[in-house]
Amino acid sequence: MFSAQGTGAIGLLVRLLARMGDAVVYGMPTQAPFSDVAFQPVPLALLPLRQAMRYAAGLAAALRRARPDVIEVHNRPDIALYLARRFPRVPVVLFLHNDPQGMRAARTPRQRATLVSRLALVAPVSTYLQHRLLDGRAPPDNVRVFPNFVDLAAMPPPDPGRSILFAGRVVADKGADSFVAACALALPQLAGWRAEIIGADRFGPHSPDTPFLQALRPRAATAGVVMRGWQPHAQVLAAMAHAAIVVVPSRWAEPFGLTALEAMACGAALICAARGGLPEIMGQVALPIDPDDPADIARAIVSLALDPSRRAAIAAGGLARAATFSADAAAIRLADLRQAAVRHWSQATGRPI
Repeated sequence: MFSAQGTGAIGLLVRLLARMGDAVVYGMPTQAPFSDVAFQPVPLALLPLRQAMRYAAGLAAALRRARPDVIEVHNRPDIALYLARRFPRVPVVLFLHNDPQGMRAARTPRQRATLVSRLALVAPVSTYLQHRLLDGRAPPDNVRVFPNFVDLAAMPPPDPGRSILFAGRVVADKGADSFVAACALALPQLAGWRAEIIGADRFGPHSPDTPFLQALRPRAATAGVVMRGWQPHAQVLAAMAHAAIVVVPSRWAEPFGLTALEAMACGAALICAARGGLPEIMGQVALPIDPDDPADIARAIVSLALDPSRRAAIAAGGLARAATFSADAAAIRLADLRQAAVRHWSQATGRPI
């Protein structure tokens, strides 16, 4: 199996998927992206094309030498279609981690219909994304939701203190400013509690200091919120395990919402916006909030902080729900998905399995 590499949360998930089988991850040249899976950097083809197509051509050349059984592409409809044309004898699977309606080669209903018809299988990470892909139509056999997941064995044991955490990209879409405004209202009512933000504008230690961050920093200091900047993933998980409450106030429609799932898997009580794919994670075990209403977020924070029994019940419910998104469960789903992709491709092309 061969996968195209993603970045950020997608990269973490590609790594977990690659560890589940005989897979090689292909991607743009980068320094040691994974220490425990095979990674093949793809040099750009020397062609007079835009960078994405130079990458696609380089990828096709590398895959032609490798002779894969299945090609799995993450979050790039245009590259998936390109590879499907170049490798008509190989099933090509596309994992969708973001809204296809904003992606090249999938923006229009006709393009999305073409995408589904020409690939062996398309796997959105949420029912929300499946709806966006199919414009509300019933899914055909080669469209299957494949939710994101967590490696429960790698989660730190819960050890909650009196802390309230926001973790993720510190941008308006994620509601970081609403979190700060809510903490300004909540913390004066919560003696001995603290609040912090982990994250930056982008993933990685060299994220730019944006105007949004520059404006948010003094407001956070006034509210008593500590901004810790970008941290490695292991440290983010450790902070979640030590947090009593994690708040995910995303304004935009999250395609899935891995941060919310990780918070539950680390034993934090989750307060979460019910937008996009987040309700599929939250179920009935998180406290929903309006991300555009800091007073609503503050009320939710105060209610959980002052009610240890309710907070513990929500945290326990989150742990149980996170177990349904485990890597073990995902491995079973992945094997079934790959078999379905090969079967559909065989039926569509008339080629024997």
